[in-house]
Amino acid sequence: MEKKKVLLGMSGGVDSSVAAILLQEQGYEVYGVTLKLWEEEGKESTCCNLDATLGAKRVCDKLGIPHYTLNAKELFQEYVIQDFICQYKNCRTPNPCIECNKYLKFGYMYQKAKELGIEYIATGHYAKVEYSEKYGRTVIKKADNIAKDQSYVLYNIPKEVVEKVVFPLANMKSKEEIRKLAREHGLEVANKPDSEDICFIPDGDYKRFLEEHSDLKAKEGNIVNLEGEVLGKHQGLYRYTIGQRKGLGIAYSEPLFVIDFEPEKNELVVGTEKEIYQKEMLVNQINLLLIDKLEEPIKVMVKTRYSSKEYLATIEMVQEDTIKVIFDEEVARITPGQSAVFYIDDMVLGGGKIV
Repeated sequence: MEKKKVLLGMSGGVDSSVAAILLQEQGYEVYGVTLKLWEEEGKESTCCNLDATLGAKRVCDKLGIPHYTLNAKELFQEYVIQDFICQYKNCRTPNPCIECNKYLKFGYMYQKAKELGIEYIATGHYAKVEYSEKYGRTVIKKADNIAKDQSYVLYNIPKEVVEKVVFPLANMKSKEEIRKLAREHGLEVANKPDSEDICFIPDGDYKRFLEEHSDLKAKEGNIVNLEGEVLGKHQGLYRYTIGQRKGLGIAYSEPLFVIDFEPEKNELVVGTEKEIYQKEMLVNQINLLLIDKLEEPIKVMVKTRYSSKEYLATIEMVQEDTIKVIFDEEVARITPGQSAVFYIDDMVLGGGKIV
């Protein structure tokens, strides 16, 4: 019987390397691919630099797997970098990993797999793909290791690709279990540390990145409260995000947080802790995976950030591409530009961008 072919995205890290081992054990004919996404003179990306690419190739050589390197820099610039800059220009806080997953890892990579005659694609994400009898389709579910679950950043992958995706790490219980497997197979990456940064901003200084790659520059303006009282000065609206407390440089009788932006006036609006809570929000740029259309209001669990807890809420369509979310309890730090992801049990219903 002919083996099923799978194209595995490899970053040179331990997760994608162990994913290759597991796919082989599951009987797949594995092909490794490293996408070249970003390059900046004097600075290296954390996921596709030369060391990462060579590391992925060494793993493939050891496991007897063909390895490809594909140049996707122009697509990354168009869909990830430009979106990142545009969002900050419009006083929104983006999550570039979500755009990268949609357009690069599960868009471009899937197209390349088809061109190579490979039916499936795989990544080292912590999530599950299973067929649901109830919904009559393949669905994305949370990983067994909830602490590492990455289903949040996968809600936006093209719906038609879901049934062609394999997540080999779905059932892994811990990172140590993954490292142990890598050591058993003699992989050099077994003890390689995880990268938690945005891949194209390895030093974490997103303000510097924006200033060097766009026309965003420090522009002083007023920091005001909801009554319009001037409390201090800011150095550029792109330097702040909703819910931010530190770095405001204001002495006040109680802690203050960023609660809004007034770009027309170049004003940063701050408020007290009770003013960062909301009961409702709107979400657009919707991608539904579990159902084709939201016909009536339903109860779901909602995550408003990758690291946030889930909140019980009712969602309903209010326009063709807009969902209204009404929380059962008030939620803090709802941030335009971030993604809201909806869950039913452990399944990803879908999600969209917070307006």
